[in-house]
Amino acid sequence: MPQLEVDGASLAYDDEGPRDGGAVPLVFVHGWTANRRRWDHQIAHFSGRRRVIRLDLRGHGESGGAGVRTVEELAKDLLAVLDQLKIERCVLVGHSMGGMIAQTVALSHPDRVERMVLVGSIARMTFSRGRGLLMAASTLVPFKLFVATNIQRAFAPGHPKDEIRAYIRSSADTPREVVMTLYGAMRAFDVLDRVGEIRTPTLMVHGYYDVQLPVGQMLRMAKAYPDATVRILDAGHELPVEKPAELTAAIEAFVNQSSPS
Repeated sequence: MPQLEVDGASLAYDDEGPRDGGAVPLVFVHGWTANRRRWDHQIAHFSGRRRVIRLDLRGHGESGGAGVRTVEELAKDLLAVLDQLKIERCVLVGHSMGGMIAQTVALSHPDRVERMVLVGSIARMTFSRGRGLLMAASTLVPFKLFVATNIQRAFAPGHPKDEIRAYIRSSADTPREVVMTLYGAMRAFDVLDRVGEIRTPTLMVHGYYDVQLPVGQMLRMAKAYPDATVRILDAGHELPVEKPAELTAAIEAFVNQSSPS
């Protein structure tokens, strides 16, 4: 397992596929409490024909480090990884919090992103007062219950229970400090008023049954994007594992479009 040293943390990553195909690399960024294995289906599909990179974010999976407080700090980690791997330009694919990281990079370094895919992600978390109070109260329950409740509701009804339990165990292995701090960071993240600046062609893929980041909030974001394509799938929030083949096909079709001039 290769690792890169970034600002005092060892970040685990995978770098696969041919370097000489001419296409820019695909870079996959996972979401909150997850790890780079969320992208197994996509990596297996794309690595035979183009360079693909995925990493464990700071404090997640096999990466070390803690103390990260904001989405912007995670974006700096990602940019440092791209620099060390000598990737000047890429197609950036982010799930959930990973999509927030991707938008941050597209805003701060638009020259680094040829295309962007936002999977179950939004630009601002907006909830009713009642839902906001419920979310705040959920942080007061025991940590494992907090994680289990959030992961359980991330899947659409009918998803195999044994798989959900496995993801709950994996998420609960993420350090409590990282989980709770980044939960607050996602709630504070807000670039909705700036997404009109993002000229990068963007694909937004969302689950119809997503209750974590509801589809209506994604559609509100999509209206503000100058160049957005929207796909709605019959799934919940965990699209990379709920509908892996459909998500992969959507990414494939999008990245194979003619590159912007």
